[in-house]
Amino acid sequence: MATHPHAQHHYRQYHLKGLTCADCAAKLERHLRAVPGISAVELNFAAAKLSITGDISDQRLQKEIRKIEDVTILPAETAAATVRQPFMQANWTLLRTALSLAALLLGLSLGAYEPLQKIFLLSSILIGGYPVALKGLRNLPRLNFDMNVLMTIAITGALLIGEWKEAAVVAFLFAVSEMLESYSMEKARQSIRSLMELSPREATVIRNGREARVPVEEVNVGDILIVKPGEKISLDGIILEGATSVNEAAITGESMPVEKEPGDTVYAGTLNQQGAFHMRATKRAEDTTLARIIQLVEKAQGERAPSQAFVDRFAKVYTPLIIFLAVGIALIPPLLFGGNWNHWVYEALALLVVACPCALVISTPVAIVSAIGAAARNGVLIKGGVYLEEIGRLKAIAFDKTGTLTTGKPEVTDILPAGRQKEEELLRLAASLEARSEHPLARAVIQRADEREVPYAAAQSFYALPGKGAEGEIDGIRYWIGKPRWAEEKGLSTEALTMQISALQKQGKTVMLLGSEKEILGLIAVADPVRPQSHAAIHQLKQNGIKTRMLTGDNRNTAAAIAQQVGADDYEAELLPEEKLQQVRHLHQRYGTVAMVGDGINDAPALAAATVGIAMGGAGTDTALETADVVLMGDDLLKLPFAIRLGRRAVRVIRQNIAFALGTKLLAVLLVFPGWLTLWIAILADMGATILVTLNGMRLFRTRGM
Repeated sequence: MATHPHAQHHYRQYHLKGLTCADCAAKLERHLRAVPGISAVELNFAAAKLSITGDISDQRLQKEIRKIEDVTILPAETAAATVRQPFMQANWTLLRTALSLAALLLGLSLGAYEPLQKIFLLSSILIGGYPVALKGLRNLPRLNFDMNVLMTIAITGALLIGEWKEAAVVAFLFAVSEMLESYSMEKARQSIRSLMELSPREATVIRNGREARVPVEEVNVGDILIVKPGEKISLDGIILEGATSVNEAAITGESMPVEKEPGDTVYAGTLNQQGAFHMRATKRAEDTTLARIIQLVEKAQGERAPSQAFVDRFAKVYTPLIIFLAVGIALIPPLLFGGNWNHWVYEALALLVVACPCALVISTPVAIVSAIGAAARNGVLIKGGVYLEEIGRLKAIAFDKTGTLTTGKPEVTDILPAGRQKEEELLRLAASLEARSEHPLARAVIQRADEREVPYAAAQSFYALPGKGAEGEIDGIRYWIGKPRWAEEKGLSTEALTMQISALQKQGKTVMLLGSEKEILGLIAVADPVRPQSHAAIHQLKQNGIKTRMLTGDNRNTAAAIAQQVGADDYEAELLPEEKLQQVRHLHQRYGTVAMVGDGINDAPALAAATVGIAMGGAGTDTALETADVVLMGDDLLKLPFAIRLGRRAVRVIRQNIAFALGTKLLAVLLVFPGWLTLWIAILADMGATILVTLNGMRLFRTRGM
């Protein structure tokens, strides 16, 4: 909410209760942009959220909104509580529709008592249709021919030509359509709602030496929290004491519990399954990984996909064209061919009813909302409809090697003395040289020395040579560790040594040589283990007709071994970042649509150049959440084939919805000319099309991962 009541340009967010029409939402957004005092407006129909920047009171804002739509604004912070209301309480149109039906049935049953029948029919029309009439009468002077105007004209026209029963049936059926559309959109929005409900509203904090339950909004960074078995974790943080297993499905989509111990990171909304532990909060409630995911999903569900842009352009031409055609049908046959006025006016009214663009306008948004919600529930964050459609059209995918196809955590696999030294002595010298280095390979050596409890001390006169290795003094002797090429420069390489190095490299291992100024003391081979899911993920991608290429800066022997292990179609090795960019551009030219999969931090140019940039392991990685178009929240590459299946299915559903909506309208228009289209058939066709495309789109929400 506003930080100061008289601020000229403060920013506020609201939840819009009762917003169920995508076309109406667009009109409301356009109206608010023109309101004096409002400098910026963003209306997210999918999330039913309104963002306002400017100087306008809540009361005036509500008044302006009611000029266009019967929608109630609520502060965004109360939205979670509001949306949990049962449908019966939250949607009063159910009661209105029931009363309209009761009046309609009484009216139809009183055929012998015409005056009384008309009273009940008119009551049914007023109860079921007065909200539509109010909106229609507001929009008609603006020449804003939306569905409310079309429906108001149709009902009024039917009354004027004496079709009271038809008018009552149309008013009732339209009320039913509004009610079902409202229910359907609320169900589709459950993807966001279910995420909002994951995070608990209170946390147990230690303050002044005592445990206290406080709202999560009052917990500060650095506060110590206690989490008991079976509790949901309230905030992102680091475990200080205790060990447990945590179900992180809310973040990563992976239901298997993850073991946690002191020093490990935990996330808000995840479930503590076993032991109690103390943790230090590292983020406030509004900044947690889960909160960021909710924000990004809401924004993504409001982004317009290319298909939706087409629908919007089509609707702008389609509606005026239908109105022009309806006027022609009402006037031309009676004036030029002596047709019956009542008949052709009736047909024109029926055309207006069936021409409502509801089904067409809702066809794309509901599919996008459902698909992006299903993706988020399965640990895949897709940042908009455009990326949802593009990922469904992918023809090729480029993979970074380190940290993507492999774990990114090198391990020492071989320690091979060249002379009489023992493995422990070789490891001691290597660890002493690497103790001051931050290189990943150095950390692998240090980790192995610690595991074997080999004592070492940092080398003196340490000096690192970028691209070669490092050297230093140990026990008064100068030693070095580095790439095989460095040994060649020192004149210490031999043919036997070269063959041994080549054999290790062909196994996908990186080789470091350790030596003095006079001789080679031994070899240490390090490997970055392939992720367990990499081979299965690439196999599934190839089954779906997608070409796979691995891109790495590593040597060709290692690259060839890893590419063979994971089953990639081909690979490119010894690449600089700019060369990876060129590779992605080459794939784009060859296949049209290409994705780049990386860690979201390195290879930024290649990720940006791809049709879709996909980041691995977004949980806890702010950079990945910000930079990538699609984020795999866990480190599970099998989420990628799932995302592609979902994207392809979404594209299919969107096409089906558009084709069905347009086909229904075309068929109804054709029924006008032989005089077969009635008002009640028209409203049933419009209502049926709207409901069917909505339900078809909602099927995407049930899509599940592996």
